[in-house]
Amino acid sequence: MTAVVDMDAAIGFVVAHGDAVDRARLSRLRTGAPVPDRVLDAAEAGQTPDGGWPAVLDGAVGSVDATCFRLAELDDLGALGRPAARHALDWLAASQLPDGGWDEDPSLADLAPEWARPGDPEARLYLTANAGFWLSVGGLDARAAGPLDHRVGGSYAGVVQAAAQALAAQLAPDGRWPSFVPAGWLSAAVLHRQEMYYESALIQSVLAERIPQLSPADVAWLAGTLRRVDMGEEHWLLVAARERLTRTQRSDGGWDSDDGHQFDVHTTLRAIRACQPVTSTG
Repeated sequence: MTAVVDMDAAIGFVVAHGDAVDRARLSRLRTGAPVPDRVLDAAEAGQTPDGGWPAVLDGAVGSVDATCFRLAELDDLGALGRPAARHALDWLAASQLPDGGWDEDPSLADLAPEWARPGDPEARLYLTANAGFWLSVGGLDARAAGPLDHRVGGSYAGVVQAAAQALAAQLAPDGRWPSFVPAGWLSAAVLHRQEMYYESALIQSVLAERIPQLSPADVAWLAGTLRRVDMGEEHWLLVAARERLTRTQRSDGGWDSDDGHQFDVHTTLRAIRACQPVTSTG
């Protein structure tokens, strides 16, 4: 009999260890419950005037990586259509480089982790995949802020298409990519939404080989990302990811973050998104 994730234990872990925003994310993911305005305001706090979120508290310069992280939280809260997220998506779109990619502001060089280091080709590919992903899934919610467009990415369709082309141009013939592992599933999602199924499938085959070695946090991120672009829960890569999450769930219901235990709740929320039945909201 196939083992399954203990969803009740995972929910209990978030309730016991999460803050108000975490619990609101959980409630909406599981039941579609509306999120109080005070919680949404807290989740949106710290946005810079130009629309991005900074890499550090009270920072003045928006970070592509930090903005994508915040959009992930707002997505769980059903807030991608609110003004803060629309402003952030507009900022991401306006920050795209002429070649279709993204890079962090040079002023962030001393603060940036390796995956977001300004001027680094590997970081640039990762940021392109991440920004392209959020513009792909957030664009439909952003139509109120831009012209009506029924293509993938909504009002950002042209931006997303350029990002997909930039990502595809970096793929090796066997589907490998010259960047960090998360760039793989983010790229696969962007390409899938663009109906570039062959390129996406090449990446998925590489990811399948790597799942046994990936951390629980990465597997949850991978699965949640692909579920977000409507890959069915019975897709073979998602089945493999759920099996890995089943084996790595802790006895307290949570999963280990790669960034310290203070982020275990975030990882657990990603796992819940990845493993919940399709009949659930989110």
